[in-house]
Amino acid sequence: MLLKKLYITFLWIVISASVLPQNHFNKKSSLIIGENYRIYPSSVTQTEVFIVKSPVDENVLFSSGNTLTFIPFFISEGIYVTTNAGNSWQGSDTCSGEPFIFHGGDPGITIDKNGTFIITRLGRSPFAGLYSHFSTDNGQTWSFQNAISTDDLERATITTDAITTSSFYGRTYAAWVKLTTPFSLAFAFTDDGAQSWSTPQQINNPTNRSAGGDITTGPNGEVYVCWAGLTDVSPFREIFIGFASSSNGGANWNVTENAFGVNGITGVLTNKGNIRVNGLPSIAVDTTNGLRQGWIYIVTGQKNLAPAGSDPDIILNRSTDGGQTWSSAIRVNQDAVNNGKTQYFPTVHIDKFGAVNVIFYDDRNTSNDSAGVFLARSTDGGDSWSEFEISDHNYKPVPIGGLGQGYQGDNIDITSTSSKLWPVWMDNSTGTYQIWTTPIDFSTVDVEDVNVKPLSFELEQNYPNPFNPSTIIGFQISEPGFVSLKIFDVLGNEIAVLVNEDKLIGYYNVEFNTSNLIINNNLISSIYFYRLMVNEVSETKAMILMK
Repeated sequence: MLLKKLYITFLWIVISASVLPQNHFNKKSSLIIGENYRIYPSSVTQTEVFIVKSPVDENVLFSSGNTLTFIPFFISEGIYVTTNAGNSWQGSDTCSGEPFIFHGGDPGITIDKNGTFIITRLGRSPFAGLYSHFSTDNGQTWSFQNAISTDDLERATITTDAITTSSFYGRTYAAWVKLTTPFSLAFAFTDDGAQSWSTPQQINNPTNRSAGGDITTGPNGEVYVCWAGLTDVSPFREIFIGFASSSNGGANWNVTENAFGVNGITGVLTNKGNIRVNGLPSIAVDTTNGLRQGWIYIVTGQKNLAPAGSDPDIILNRSTDGGQTWSSAIRVNQDAVNNGKTQYFPTVHIDKFGAVNVIFYDDRNTSNDSAGVFLARSTDGGDSWSEFEISDHNYKPVPIGGLGQGYQGDNIDITSTSSKLWPVWMDNSTGTYQIWTTPIDFSTVDVEDVNVKPLSFELEQNYPNPFNPSTIIGFQISEPGFVSLKIFDVLGNEIAVLVNEDKLIGYYNVEFNTSNLIINNNLISSIYFYRLMVNEVSETKAMILMK
């Protein structure tokens, strides 16, 4: 009876602040053309490009790619750096780490928890294998080479565990495919900024040769790798994606040789100068504190396997359980199926909002001998996509002579800061392949359709109410920003933090379950308050716990 009286007495309590909703609209497709520019204009060929953000200072971005000249022949790795959030770039077309005349290109790059730049690359005879260099001055100077592996191998991919709560925070991992039977995936790690590396370890023992390994880390220190399983005969087309995970820093691996089937596009694109292409996988994990924390996304280039059409399409598969099971294939590009248009070379990145961003070459807005660059973005885990053309010009792909049949580079890349997406790609519109970019403000890609009613700031009454032991709290926000949802007792003591992260415009449901609280036994039947704060606006409501 006392609880009922308390409920009646306090039911009217709502502490709120005035809200001025702004007009943000839900856009399904659009054409945005940003200001494209070369990050390091030169006469040297720049191709197969990558970009990473510093976990120490997001104003620091590091990009690299294969760099080469033919007369005289020289190959290296570009070092391109901005320390002022892209307002200016500096660097060199040559990584100066000795012995620089034996560099073989194929860079992998990252920046670790101390701000140390790390680059891996192949070596040339007599230094065959995989080597690393590190820089403690934002890429101005580089260490002498350090051998990671002397195997014959493909380009390595590297990543750093940047989650401060991880048991392996700051560890940098490298993964690569060995070009000897059985063409397995190998990896190594460093805990001291690439001054030394662990002994390489073989991850899988495949029956089909592996290719194109990619690596990333999860929100709790997990390590995830993926690769393509190939046919046994040339052109070694991708027919499935392999996946492996480690929860102890790479000491042990759970391996699935065939996580899901694909039908890759390995071969040449006859309509684009016979450039060589592949359908190799790119992997990313949601490390935010959002609703899809820990979800794993893999994108590939495929055709002739639904939902891909008869022309190359971008396909995504996702896992919500750490890679144990995988979703059906999802077609990322939203143009009509079987329309003769070509999409290729996808890469995937998860930003601070948990949105899935995929960039790729696309010729839907130009002739079939040319290509532009598109961004596909999903804020619901891949269920729906908005698309944007991010290149302000097209280019006509042609192979780079002297580097094998049809070679023009096999990778493009994307990263993000708190305010912008940073894609990089290569094109030859100047007559030489160069690295291009366009910074994309989140406010640009999150603008919605003017015909859709804008969301308002709203905190809903929890349901059920009264509750025991759990209840659902719904809220919606009208602008992206930092969101806090906390629980307090009648004395103002903080009981729980349900949300404490950046979120996009949208509607959210969050569960408050008292059985998950350490102090559960100390909670009594009483009134509690929950407060939502978005940027500088807040609202508070009351709820009843009835034990």
